[in-house]
Amino acid sequence: QVQVVESGGGSVQTGGSLRLSCRISGYTSCGYDLNWYRQVEGKKRDFVAGIDSTGRASYEDSALGRFTISQDNAKTTVWLQMNRLKPEDTAMYFCRTIVVRSSASCAFGVGSGQRGRGTQVTVSS
Repeated sequence: QVQVVESGGGSVQTGGSLRLSCRISGYTSCGYDLNWYRQVEGKKRDFVAGIDSTGRASYEDSALGRFTISQDNAKTTVWLQMNRLKPEDTAMYFCRTIVVRSSASCAFGVGSGQRGRGTQVTVSS
């Protein structure tokens, strides 16, 4: 069973920083990408940053230069360091896995994934 759990959200003032964590468990011998998304209630979910199975990072334009995505060696924890936060960064932040490489030892197919429940980030002006 795959579990994806986000943490680290909170309330900060404009210009502040937060470090979000996403803990992943349950993948054995699977290659997967990990993406961070954010969503404001009533609006669509937006991609923020991602790290693929090779370790390559990608960012949405507004996150470039302010946010940094990283992972531990085992890829069981992925962090999103968010600096110079703005009120428009206020949202629920989710991480989601996408299996991109399966094997005989991997119990999950390519394209499958799991999303966590999210962690709230609130930035006040």
